[in-house]
Amino acid sequence: MPALFNRRNFLASTGAAFAASAICPNHAAAAPTPCPNEAETHTDSPLFEISLAQWSLHRKLRGGEMDNLDFAKVAKEEFDIQGIEYVSQFFGDKAQNHDYLGQMKQRAADLGVKSLLIMVDREGNLGHADQKQRLKSVENHYKWVEAAKFLGCHSIRVNAASEGTYQQQVALAADGLAKLSQFAAQENINVLVENHGGLSSNGQWLAQVIRKVGMENCGTLPDFGNFFINKGRDGSPVVEYDKYVGMAALMPFAKAVSAKSRYFDEAGNETETDYEKVLTIMLDAGYRGFVGIEYEGKTMGESDGIVATKNLLLRCREKLAKARG
Repeated sequence: MPALFNRRNFLASTGAAFAASAICPNHAAAAPTPCPNEAETHTDSPLFEISLAQWSLHRKLRGGEMDNLDFAKVAKEEFDIQGIEYVSQFFGDKAQNHDYLGQMKQRAADLGVKSLLIMVDREGNLGHADQKQRLKSVENHYKWVEAAKFLGCHSIRVNAASEGTYQQQVALAADGLAKLSQFAAQENINVLVENHGGLSSNGQWLAQVIRKVGMENCGTLPDFGNFFINKGRDGSPVVEYDKYVGMAALMPFAKAVSAKSRYFDEAGNETETDYEKVLTIMLDAGYRGFVGIEYEGKTMGESDGIVATKNLLLRCREKLAKARG
């Protein structure tokens, strides 16, 4: 991994020159679509590929039942999944450890597993109202851009937390994302924003932010189940954004997708999300990349939840493929 250059000088010297930087040069900047390395694009390929988000195994990882270095092996050998999405929390102190990252990379390569992206948390608010704090948050993400590059990923997933009025938060989040995306463009890495609470779970707000950034390598990672603007944990009312409206707003900018799952009925359908409906929205937007399983339910074990989600995705994919001829 190359040594970092002076980061503040970088921020001072970059600007509009990178606004047209293309991570996928054949895609229009106004509506980024999945990069070719996310899924094969041949006519005989499935409508989408299935990947595994590491968060699906967070209880095993946190409980010491599983080691981060075994993630690729578990994905391939236990679930027959060949694409993985890392979570920064599970190797947070190893982002700049070349030996450790090298082990992660080699293990995935030995198994023929693709490292797709890193979901990054706990590095500060990219839309912080204080300029110095916002810049610090941007810089905190640099190591993850470099780690993603080292591992062979196409993206990092970030959050767009901010404060202030609706439009103030648009401006603040767009500023932080633009600075980070300018840096990431130098490493050929995408910066993807997930709907992850607050205004980021308002599909129209997040779409406006991405349009304001206006860079090819700044897109979205729509999550089927994260459209809670407020979960009411402090006793305040639960505020939920319509997930189907939100998915439709975010899909034109998507370079990855998370299939959130929590509860299943006896027929194997997810009870909180109509998977067929949301996958139709995804396909109608032209997305043909990986769909990442992100099980976080508690009514069954993590392994069973992953299998249930995969089976549901496979059934929907087969049905939708037949319907589309």
